Amino acid sequence: MQRVIALDMEGVLTPEIWIAVAQRTGIDELRRTTRDEPDYDALMRYRIDVLNTHGVSLKQIREVIAELPLLEGAREFLDELRRRWVVVLLSDTFEQFDDHFLELMGYPHLLCHRLDVAEGRLAGWRRRVDDAKRCAVEAYRALNYHVTAIGDSYNDLTMLRAADAASLFRCPEAVAAANPDLPSVSTYREMLRWIDSVQVPATR
Repeated sequence: MQRVIALDMEGVLTPEIWIAVAQRTGIDELRRTTRDEPDYDALMRYRIDVLNTHGVSLKQIREVIAELPLLEGAREFLDELRRRWVVVLLSDTFEQFDDHFLELMGYPHLLCHRLDVAEGRLAGWRRRVDDAKRCAVEAYRALNYHVTAIGDSYNDLTMLRAADAASLFRCPEAVAAANPDLPSVSTYREMLRWIDSVQVPATR
């Protein structure tokens, strides 16, 4: 059976964009991430309100992103995965945030959302479908792929639960404690070993 590796992006391969924006702007309210808030729509509405209250534009956010590196070892990890399997990134980031990281990662296949922008400010966001990460995993499985999923936050859990095999990566203690049946690893080397240990059947 052919295998797909489905990865979250922020926290797994890249830094958390919103944490970086919070550090650059000094707006501590933007430190709240999916590691803190399971309801992504509520989190995004909160972020957009905070940005507009402080007059932060999309251009300013993109300038912060443009200075961020990948996490140490992430490109090598991603390249090793791509050498051996089909890889897809399933992220709750946005098309308008992606170009810098896509270049650094060698333009992987990324499925994400889109922002509504008015006069240079964030006005809202558009999800692909409800629970897009889970839907993507289910679609790959319906195409008879074996899906191995990796994430780090509350918003990854439905994706992980829908996959044939799943692991947490560098996740908060609260997420790991609430999901003790999911393996939790902290290095790319450990993750590769875990991926290799997963038994993939010849047919479903």
